Amino acid sequence: MSAGQPLLEVSGLSKSFGGVKAVDGIDFTLAAGELLALIGPNGAGKSTTFNMVNGQLAADTGSIRLGGEEMTGRKPREIWRMGVGRTFQIAATFSSLTVVENVQMALVSADGKLYSMWRRAADYRRSDALDLLDLVGMAGQADRPCSVLAYGDVKRVELAIAMANRPKLLLMDEPTAGMAPRERNELMALTKSLVVERGIAVLFTEHSMDVVFAHADRIIVLARGRLIAEGGPAAIRDHPDVQQVYFGSGKTFEKSAAEKGPS
Repeated sequence: MSAGQPLLEVSGLSKSFGGVKAVDGIDFTLAAGELLALIGPNGAGKSTTFNMVNGQLAADTGSIRLGGEEMTGRKPREIWRMGVGRTFQIAATFSSLTVVENVQMALVSADGKLYSMWRRAADYRRSDALDLLDLVGMAGQADRPCSVLAYGDVKRVELAIAMANRPKLLLMDEPTAGMAPRERNELMALTKSLVVERGIAVLFTEHSMDVVFAHADRIIVLARGRLIAEGGPAAIRDHPDVQQVYFGSGKTFEKSAAEKGPS
């Protein structure tokens, strides 16, 4: 990747289901060290776009390039090997394993090792797993079963798992779903710190507008499969097309507490 080139480049991306065009020729870029939010009303094409970037859906047309290398047509596992991590709307961890074992299993996979399902990875790169847990503030709970954790802590463990392959790009699908307001903002502040410290690019979908406007560097907005707006939080909040598509959904674009600053 040459200097100044975006890490992720999406161009002409389209996907139809039957006669319905879910995504209609969208273009956007994402730079290393940037947190980009993908928002839109229900049916806008967010999930379809997200799943095409991750390889879970094949695009009909268009290109998705990571560091100049084509991702279109690759399977999720291949994309993961290229340096793309992912977290899910419903946290994906092994509840029967401890916190540290969950991260160790991710390291096993990242290193291309093969373990039988019955064989535990309790000794595999434990110190590295603990370092990853320390990044997300969970090292103190390393030996607890994931099944006993609070949901906000499970999401932190999932973030550590997503970091196991040292991703260049992190995809986060509704990362704060099911979390209390304080937990939501703590998780996204943590994600933001990792973005800055490690130069990771993050693309995330999110329904909580307070999270989007408080933490995203830039926002892209879809409606009926088309990209209708792109820019910083202030520009998106005041964009007439964005206000129109959200008008009937009860969404408001008032400043979040983080943006307002001290009272």
